[in-house]
Amino acid sequence: MRVMVLVKATEDSERGYVRSPETDAMMAAMGRFNDELEAAGILRDADGLTPSSRGCRVAFDGDTRTVIKGPFAAPHELVAGYWLWEVKDLDEAIAWVKRCPNPMPGPSEIEIRPLYEAPDLG
Repeated sequence: MRVMVLVKATEDSERGYVRSPETDAMMAAMGRFNDELEAAGILRDADGLTPSSRGCRVAFDGDTRTVIKGPFAAPHELVAGYWLWEVKDLDEAIAWVKRCPNPMPGPSEIEIRPLYEAPDLG
């Protein structure tokens, strides 16, 4: 089963990456965790995203396309980073996320979403 593991954005992540002893330690811990994921054979891809102020959205309405430039409100609804994992089931993904170091300086959330597989689509 493939899952997308989404690190939810926070006010801190929306301010952008600022190097400090705290962020250096956090990045080192995340690097070690990624090494564990790779050694276990489940890591397919991973990366962090820049703040929404550097991005945009394209809104669709029929034939009309509207570009909306960031930043976007409600950071807790945004994504700051992701992993793509190949796991045996959702329980395995949950177990790995529980081992993850906190990806933010303060409170944070990680969302796990299974990807559609061919059988799901008939």
